[in-house]
Amino acid sequence: MARPLVLAVLAGVLAGCSGSKPVPVVDTAPDAGSQVPAEGVPGCTLYGEPRQTGTSPDVLPELSGLAASQRHPGVFWGTNDSGNDFEAFALDETGAVRARLTLTGANPRDIEDVTVGPCAPGDSRSCVFLADIGDNFERRDTVYLFRFPEPETLADATLAADVLPFTYEGGPHDAESLVMDVRSGRLAIITKSRVSLGDVFALEGLRPGTPVRATKLGTLEVAGGLDAATTAASLHPSGQRLLLRTYTRAWELRQPGAARLEDLLKGQLVEVPSASQAQAEAITFLQDGNGYLLGSEFTSQPLYRTGCR
Repeated sequence: MARPLVLAVLAGVLAGCSGSKPVPVVDTAPDAGSQVPAEGVPGCTLYGEPRQTGTSPDVLPELSGLAASQRHPGVFWGTNDSGNDFEAFALDETGAVRARLTLTGANPRDIEDVTVGPCAPGDSRSCVFLADIGDNFERRDTVYLFRFPEPETLADATLAADVLPFTYEGGPHDAESLVMDVRSGRLAIITKSRVSLGDVFALEGLRPGTPVRATKLGTLEVAGGLDAATTAASLHPSGQRLLLRTYTRAWELRQPGAARLEDLLKGQLVEVPSASQAQAEAITFLQDGNGYLLGSEFTSQPLYRTGCR
């Protein structure tokens, strides 16, 4: 059953650490009838049960991020994590691949998430951002985002990606979650921690070739230490809701009227419907914000759409 939870903003937290693979499947999600209603925020008041719409395609055996396209209705951008080619894939909720993009300009180490939004603050163009932020042993002094414009048409192509380096305030972190506030073009990383849902770091002034420093805004924590290790996240188009995925659950942070991430961090954190998957590492709001899509590593894993009830 879903339970109201408390968000604590802490002065510090132990560094995150990636879990081993694969992770045992545990079905702990609340059913659609036991939720805390969302009040005063855009989007679904209550979510329905997750419904399988398809399966992960063979080209995404290590799906580690999904994000709804801003240009192509019903399309999602996905990526593989470490040990795979530098590529991005456009797919629909059935898992059908609409485009395969070969990217150039970098040699990624461990891409863990994807988001879509303005290419830069104030830019009317839409870009796809890939987050090369995996760091199991927390030894990477510099990590990277890769950016390329969303194609006008969906077709296989080769594209150059901009390389946007950054460091963390306080030293290296393992992370698997990247979000964007599409209202402002502001980006943020949520770290992967053994003791919380992660630290939130804002990214300001990203530019090719020159590292910037990510600034810590706060820590996301479930009361009683009920869950930890965020593997994916997605920020609602309104900026007033934030989805967080762990290996066994999904959470939503809500704050009516939140104008910035700092405001959202003061909100209510509640559990929302999820689904049992082999290695749950992908979640994204739908393009209109009325529901979300869940994905997992390993070929032919189910894709689940959760809509409004």
